[in-house]
Amino acid sequence: MSLVANIVVALIALLHVYILVLEMFLWDKPAGRRAFGLTQEMATATKALAANQGLYNGFLAAGLFWGLWLGDAGQPVKVFFLLCVLVAGVFGAATASRKILFIQAVPAAIGLALLALA
Repeated sequence: MSLVANIVVALIALLHVYILVLEMFLWDKPAGRRAFGLTQEMATATKALAANQGLYNGFLAAGLFWGLWLGDAGQPVKVFFLLCVLVAGVFGAATASRKILFIQAVPAAIGLALLALA
């Protein structure tokens, strides 16, 4: 079960790297606008805010990769950063878009459950 848990953690970390790229580098490009349902005007006006948000997603990814790198000693680190992802996902679903619940919060909850079983 530990291997499955670590694979899920790695996938969540990679997802957050992808979100970082979308928010920091592609926000006002077609891929970023499509992913977030933005007009060009809205994307241009919010580009700096999105880059900041992307940086935070990068920190979440870095924390999860750090936990994986630590091996067995990284269990508390993985739990902490998955909890951060879960909270961010619930907050994002409540304030921005309900789909964030399924993209971010649900995978984090699954990762936490798998870590608890490992």
